[in-house]
Amino acid sequence: MLSVAGALLLGACATMPPARDVPAVITSPTAESRAELLRVASRALAGAPLRIADDALTRDSTLIIERARVRDAGGLPVTGRDTGRPEHFRLVKSGARCVLVHERSRRRFTLASATCAPKSR
Repeated sequence: MLSVAGALLLGACATMPPARDVPAVITSPTAESRAELLRVASRALAGAPLRIADDALTRDSTLIIERARVRDAGGLPVTGRDTGRPEHFRLVKSGARCVLVHERSRRRFTLASATCAPKSR
């Protein structure tokens, strides 16, 4: 009887849905959490060098990163029209974790240093 109850409990745990993603914002940014955000976003973009504002993801759950344009000595774009598309990320709270989602690839990165809360409307 006890083994049947245990099997039922294990089966119930296995069928529980994963935590639902809720749009989130970073609540208490630190130098460490900003560095982690920069490192994770760069890794998602194959190591591309990035610059991100200190207040990124503190007011909105979306982070948009545009490609840097190569410019000549006069400040004009070297390649003319830029047809590259910006990269979109969103921050979600998934259970107790803060997770950065790269929209194009759907890859998910847990941010260990960041504290976040559901974005208020």
